[in-house]
Amino acid sequence: MAPDSPIRTLVVDDEPLAIERLQILCAREPMIDLVGTASDGEAALRLLEALEPELLLLDIAMPGLDGIGVAKAVERLVKRPAIIFCTAFDQYAVAAFDLAATDYLLKPVAQDRLGRAVARVVERRRTANDHAPSSEHAQEFWVPHRSEMIRIATQDIDRIEAERDYMRLHVGARSFLLHQTITELERRLDPDHFIRLHRSTIVRRDRISRLSHDGMGVWHAVLHDEERIRIGRTYLPAARALMGR
Repeated sequence: MAPDSPIRTLVVDDEPLAIERLQILCAREPMIDLVGTASDGEAALRLLEALEPELLLLDIAMPGLDGIGVAKAVERLVKRPAIIFCTAFDQYAVAAFDLAATDYLLKPVAQDRLGRAVARVVERRRTANDHAPSSEHAQEFWVPHRSEMIRIATQDIDRIEAERDYMRLHVGARSFLLHQTITELERRLDPDHFIRLHRSTIVRRDRISRLSHDGMGVWHAVLHDEERIRIGRTYLPAARALMGR
């Protein structure tokens, strides 16, 4: 398939009006070639084999086999289409991106959001032949923000702080809340780029400009923006290793 040819797309949704709206939106996207629609998960799997789409616009809450079930089935395929979830609910976002979804759009789907999501699929297709080994660590997180799901690249995160049941991702002057434990988040982050300095704080290594102490055994990491992060005793050996000690 030529890298700039329209993407063969299958729409999967159990609501006729939702399918009709997506058909209209797809007709306005020059990079979408809509090859079919399915009204349930089982029909979607049958059409996957028959039509070989490159992209699924996939609802989640469907009777019988839901969208998460379809996505899990897709993971077992040799030739896997990209998945853009289109749903009225934001609580499935973590599960969706654990399944390597390209994007997560909240209904009613806006034309510009669909366009940006499709552009990401196109870009991934263009770079698919680079044969770069895929990392086992997260490259991005998707967080709810107003009526959208916002993509946060891990390379843009300065630090992460725990706030009760949420993690606050600091990205420059902005911050976003992610519903996940700090232990799970630490597991998903590449330790070559991130270091845990406190039971409630993870910092990107290259954001640390220096380490300082108060002369009484308390150490702090000072970030590029002069933010000071207290280093917990448990994490002090790892912090000192930054200095080669």
